[in-house]
Amino acid sequence: MNNNIETYIVDSFTDTPFKGNPAGVCVLSQTLLNAQMQLIAKELGLSETAFINQIEEQNIYSIRYFSPVMEIPLCGHATLAASKVLFEIFPEMEKIHFKNIQGLDLIIKRYGEIIEMEFPIYDTVPQNAPEELLKALGIEKISNSEFNKETNILLLEIESSELLKNLSPDFEKLKRSHNSINGVLVTAISQIDTYDFESRYFWPWSGTNEDPVTGATHTFLSKYWSTRLNKKKMNSYQCSERTGFMEVELISDKTLTIKSEAQIVLKGALRI
Repeated sequence: MNNNIETYIVDSFTDTPFKGNPAGVCVLSQTLLNAQMQLIAKELGLSETAFINQIEEQNIYSIRYFSPVMEIPLCGHATLAASKVLFEIFPEMEKIHFKNIQGLDLIIKRYGEIIEMEFPIYDTVPQNAPEELLKALGIEKISNSEFNKETNILLLEIESSELLKNLSPDFEKLKRSHNSINGVLVTAISQIDTYDFESRYFWPWSGTNEDPVTGATHTFLSKYWSTRLNKKKMNSYQCSERTGFMEVELISDKTLTIKSEAQIVLKGALRI
């Protein structure tokens, strides 16, 4: 007999279907094995799939994230997608607590179509970028290179968002250029009036080649740009092919909020 899992595909960080970053969301009624969740994520083939399971009262859920190749501790767009699904299932719900594998309590609130997520703030430290990595990205000059240990991501600032938009990495060379990071985030000040900074995230080591819009990188990217721009509230634009946007605000030394929208584009039953 087949077990059916209520499953969604949700485009996050966008107000338009088929833009932003698509995530899978599986609403569980029973616990799955890690191997089962990994196989489902690989089958769906999206950059991340979130698995949510009610653990206490109606608005408290466990959440786990799997890329097609590994478990990811924290994922912003899949959290946003899971929130959108629960707010759709329970229209009266206004607040959600997600407990992730790191023990974080991710607090989610709804304001009409806008969903607000509370995420931790992380620091970065200076770290040199290998020359081979820069060549693989197609970058000749960087303004800064830093590293975030919680996400194991290298941050590179370059001088122009136009250069950022036009990057076309050699992903095979990129993967060979470093053996101890989960991904590389490239960022620049935005030349668009309505945005403060832009970014693109490449992670052939642990997921897909490029993540269209990435919430988790803003755990350290927001503080990075807050220091440079002397702002607490900023608008971020991810200039990938699909594009996406969010508003970030540092509300304390340890916490920021990420606000954006999401669009459910598919609902079905996964049979296992």
